[in-house]
Amino acid sequence: MGAAQSADEKSLHQFVVKDSKGNEVNLSAYEGKVLLIVNVASKCGFTEQNYTQLAELHNRYKDKGFEILAFPCNQFLRQEPDTSQEVEDFACNRYKVEFPIFQKVCVNGQETAPLYKYLKARKTGFLGSRIKWNFTKFLVDKEGRVISRYGTITPPLAIEEDIQKALGMA
Repeated sequence: MGAAQSADEKSLHQFVVKDSKGNEVNLSAYEGKVLLIVNVASKCGFTEQNYTQLAELHNRYKDKGFEILAFPCNQFLRQEPDTSQEVEDFACNRYKVEFPIFQKVCVNGQETAPLYKYLKARKTGFLGSRIKWNFTKFLVDKEGRVISRYGTITPPLAIEEDIQKALGMA
């Protein structure tokens, strides 16, 4: 994630992130898709519900222009201690997820990833811009603009109607 990237970017598609293996991924590859961006953790009480429902949503809408981008984060009670590759293996094997798992990031503090600075600047939550916990979700439109932000306790299936609207299905 380039040092020049910040909350000043106009579209999410201007960011470059790293996949679980450390390879750069230009988010412009997702132009024209509705995205759900989630900070994930494998040792959290919300893991089961979120990964299960995220996989369900992805399977239901992936052929309709929807993608989920998962970013492991270890900032909340160290609930994601594994490497990014181990997180990907865990999610793919246990929950059969097919959406991309990216490199571990910080979502709060001085080391906040530029992508998360951008997301938080566009939609604040209960604690202002700060992310409260694992599985905070950001819904992004086809042009790379943040539509909505959902807290940890909002299950992924509860935002299905918003996803449908963003896809132009509702």
